[in-house]
Amino acid sequence: MNSRSNIIVVGGAGYIGSHTCKALAMSGYHPVVYDNLSNGHIEAVKWGPLEQGDILERKKIDYVFKKYAPEGVMHFAAYTAVGESVQEPGKFYRNNVVGSLNLLESMRENNVDKMVFSSTCAIYGIPEKLPLSEDHPQNPINPYGASKAMTEKMLFDFSDAYHMKTISLRYFNAAGADPEKEIGASHYPMTHIIPIVIEAACGQRPFVEIYGSDYPTPDGTGVRDYIHVSDLADAHILALEYLKKGGESTAFNLGTGTGYSVRDVIRAVEKVSGKTIKTREISRRPGDAPIFVAKSDYAEKIMGWKAKYVNLEDIVKTAYEWHKRRAGNTGKKI
Repeated sequence: MNSRSNIIVVGGAGYIGSHTCKALAMSGYHPVVYDNLSNGHIEAVKWGPLEQGDILERKKIDYVFKKYAPEGVMHFAAYTAVGESVQEPGKFYRNNVVGSLNLLESMRENNVDKMVFSSTCAIYGIPEKLPLSEDHPQNPINPYGASKAMTEKMLFDFSDAYHMKTISLRYFNAAGADPEKEIGASHYPMTHIIPIVIEAACGQRPFVEIYGSDYPTPDGTGVRDYIHVSDLADAHILALEYLKKGGESTAFNLGTGTGYSVRDVIRAVEKVSGKTIKTREISRRPGDAPIFVAKSDYAEKIMGWKAKYVNLEDIVKTAYEWHKRRAGNTGKKI
């Protein structure tokens, strides 16, 4: 494989990044992971080399670009905890925005002109209309969402000024795990609802907290669009191929177009696991929208992307099987 088939995967030891590395390898690319391992896991780096470094280390980024002469970059590195972003905004703007600027400037200096960026539906803020399309106003309500919106703006500006080609992929709620159980979600502290409910089903937490049961939704709990991590990984490959064919810089929503409530998630985990899950209802979290559902027609039209996992139980099953395997490897009771 020649060096131009190298793809630098920034944050490739993390949840979505590692799944995308597997998809890259299966598609004939050579993923090179650049990660500081603050949230990533070295055991998730399975399909190419690891270069340990931070996106704030400009010299190290330059070194990696010169060493591997990549065809493109996939950028997943970011702090993502919404609550923490409100408490420590400087940390998020420094890492997510300044770090992304470092990457872009290094790409320009080293003649790398393609980037696929891990963005988020959090750039939209509270939905004004549903389902959310790419032209929805951007009014992020926390520093995390604002940092992603700022980075998207930088990508478009660099594209206009320096003829770079970039794609921003606006994820809705990433969920599930590799169907072959090689990798999965492993965060601490865990903030994603499906793994939290699975942990409760497996006896690793006493109950699931339901934040708000009085939303204007069918069962009173928040409704979200859960998108399987393997479908997200596939979208990154399609985005890269689109850029290689001369596609213009743009942004795509990635979701299934179907919303499931917190209680739907709990019922799905109960059905998959055969366990009963205890819950505790508490007050809403500030800024949580009642419903977040994607309109992803644009991604289908332009890239030919469409989610393969559309049934919540199918998504939950992959996460549950991964969790069982991990618990078995560590000797934890499940």
